[in-house]
Amino acid sequence: MAEISSPKSSECPVARTLEVIGDRWSLMIIRDAFDDIRRFSEFQKNLGVAKNILASRLKTLVEAEVLDVRPASDGSAYNEYVLTEKGREIFPVVVSMRQWGERFLFKPEEARSVLLDKESGQSVMPIEVRSSSGRKLGPSDCHRVRLAAIGE
Repeated sequence: MAEISSPKSSECPVARTLEVIGDRWSLMIIRDAFDDIRRFSEFQKNLGVAKNILASRLKTLVEAEVLDVRPASDGSAYNEYVLTEKGREIFPVVVSMRQWGERFLFKPEEARSVLLDKESGQSVMPIEVRSSSGRKLGPSDCHRVRLAAIGE
């Protein structure tokens, strides 16, 4: 039987990413953080997640430096969870998942939310993978290459 390696030591960036944000609750917390939800009680109320699960996921996201814990901006005794730069960089991932869900998981008559550009009020353009020259790429247009670690 093959030994399963830890995602933390994996050479695969996807495996390492999933270790940090790959479960439902972590991604939903990040989604809510993009909507300016910041307090534990707000996340809990909005998501309906058990407090112990929420506490665990928030701890993991803080340890991974996706979220930062800060004193509440209103001066109250509460703490707030704020996206770091690293956390804000997850935005295209969340938008891509949203767009995939909009395209494949809803019937036309079903209610759903949509993401709009605040400036224009128009729908956000679909996310695409592009080459350095701007050409749209699909899976068959790409391949992986292993980069050696420094000192190898």
